[in-house]
Amino acid sequence: MSALTGNRAVAQTDDSALPDAADGLDTMAPVAPPPLKFTDAKGRQLSLADYAGHVLVVNLWATWCGPCVDEIPTLAALAAQIQPLGGLVLPISIDTDGAQAVQPFYAMHNITNLPVLLDPDGNNLDLLNTDGVPVTLIINAKGKLVARLDGGANWNTPKIRALIKSLLPAKHQPKPAHITAI
Repeated sequence: MSALTGNRAVAQTDDSALPDAADGLDTMAPVAPPPLKFTDAKGRQLSLADYAGHVLVVNLWATWCGPCVDEIPTLAALAAQIQPLGGLVLPISIDTDGAQAVQPFYAMHNITNLPVLLDPDGNNLDLLNTDGVPVTLIINAKGKLVARLDGGANWNTPKIRALIKSLLPAKHQPKPAHITAI
C-alpha cells in the first residue's frame, strides 16, 4: 500500500531545479503552530513541544514524492550546519509503511543526521490544511510559527541559513564587532 492511497496526499510536481527556499517562503507574525503529533522510529509519541527552545525546520514529506526526494538532501545539509547552533530539522514522513520506508531511503541516500519521524496516517496534513507534500514550517526558539513553504525547495542556501541564524537564541548569535574610539 502506498502513502498516496493511505492518506490522501499528493506530491507537488515541478520539473525545474529546486528554487531557493527563501524565495518562496511565506513569512508571518509569530503565531502558535499547529499541534503536530508524530512518532519516532521506536513508536514514541512526540510533538513540537518536545523540541522547545530550538529553532525548528519541520518538513512533511514522503519517500515516493519526487520534490521531497530532491529536497531531503538539502535539509540534511542544513541540519549539519544549524544543529551545533541549536537549530533542528524535523522531517516527518507520511509514508504508510513508516520506518520500514524511511530507514532504507535514508541508507540509500547516505542520510545519517536526520531523525526518523513518522505520521503514517497523514493526520498532520489536515492540521496544515493541505493534501500536498512537501510542506515545511519554520518555528522560532520561542515555539512560534514564523514561516511556511508549500512545495519542494533547496534549504541549504545562504539566505535560509541567515534566516535560521537570526531566529536562534541570543547565546548563539554572532558577537558584534566592538568599535574602538580613534
